Amino acid sequence: MRVIGLMSGTSLDGIDAALIETDGVDLVRTGPSLTQPYPADFREALRGILGAMEPSDAIHAVERRLTELHAEAVMELRRRHGLGEIDLIGFHGHTILHRPHEGRTWQIGDGALLARLTGVPVVSDFRTADVAAGGEGAPLVPVYHRALVALLPKPLAILNIGGVANVTWIGEGKDDLVAFDTGPGNAPIDDWMRAKAGVGYDDGGKTALGGRIDQDFVARFLDHAFFARRPPKSLDRDDFAQFRPDHLNAADGAATLAACTVASALASRRHLPAAPGRWLITGGGRHNRALMNGLAAGFNVPVEPVDVMGWDGDALEAQAFGYLAVRSMNGLPLSFPGTTKVPKPQTGGRLDRPPVF
Repeated sequence: MRVIGLMSGTSLDGIDAALIETDGVDLVRTGPSLTQPYPADFREALRGILGAMEPSDAIHAVERRLTELHAEAVMELRRRHGLGEIDLIGFHGHTILHRPHEGRTWQIGDGALLARLTGVPVVSDFRTADVAAGGEGAPLVPVYHRALVALLPKPLAILNIGGVANVTWIGEGKDDLVAFDTGPGNAPIDDWMRAKAGVGYDDGGKTALGGRIDQDFVARFLDHAFFARRPPKSLDRDDFAQFRPDHLNAADGAATLAACTVASALASRRHLPAAPGRWLITGGGRHNRALMNGLAAGFNVPVEPVDVMGWDGDALEAQAFGYLAVRSMNGLPLSFPGTTKVPKPQTGGRLDRPPVF
């Protein structure tokens, strides 16, 4: 199937759209992709509803605009690359609340509206079924990672550094798949840069590279109970919002928060079945040299951006939700006991078709 996957990340940057051709199992052919940054006013509106507990007029308005922006991204990808017929869209939406321990996860995004606007069937609401079955609802990308690395030596790990960071460990056996959120990713750094420097992120990690790390702060951060919990486990974007190094200047704070992200990724090794011989890094964090330098120094095995494999690390999650949409259509599992703690392999997603006139 020819599928467009759509991902709106926890970093609040914008929308990633990517074309793949896949059977949802072994066949994966990647195609063109694009990133559509959010308009500044919409980004602030979206930021304003994070953590909301109940529906409201404000959330409905943001959800509708979010869906319209995703439709625009689909149309722009099709226009820019002259794409023909598309069979399906995988629409992640945007997570505004994630509390699986309370049986709640909330991704806004109107799949039925997106189907109407694009004229293409849409699979959305990927996480609800997993949480309802007792799972964490995240991460969901590991089954796509497994398809990508089928021919590579194992065990290996893929570390995705988005707003939250998560790891996928893949072993030699068909069912050797372990995944969990490792800790905060880019989100605390982005929020810090916004507050202290008036910019959306630390471009290339330049600010962090010019700062000094407060090691006592990092040690207190690692004392958080989350790191001792056995996986699978997952995080809300703002679960570590209280860890703000407000006593530091902009550069030292960025360096310290980057060190926290690195330290939590390094700490994830204690929960892996065997030491990976290689770490592949995806997500926006792979562009941050402070993060990449810290990971390379700490892991002591090859640490490389996924781009060395010919993959597009900026499009990987969007591709994954296209892949997951096909699996959903075919009733295949999206999550597993080793990836989300769900009791047995679990499918999910909701299909909306465009109206027929």
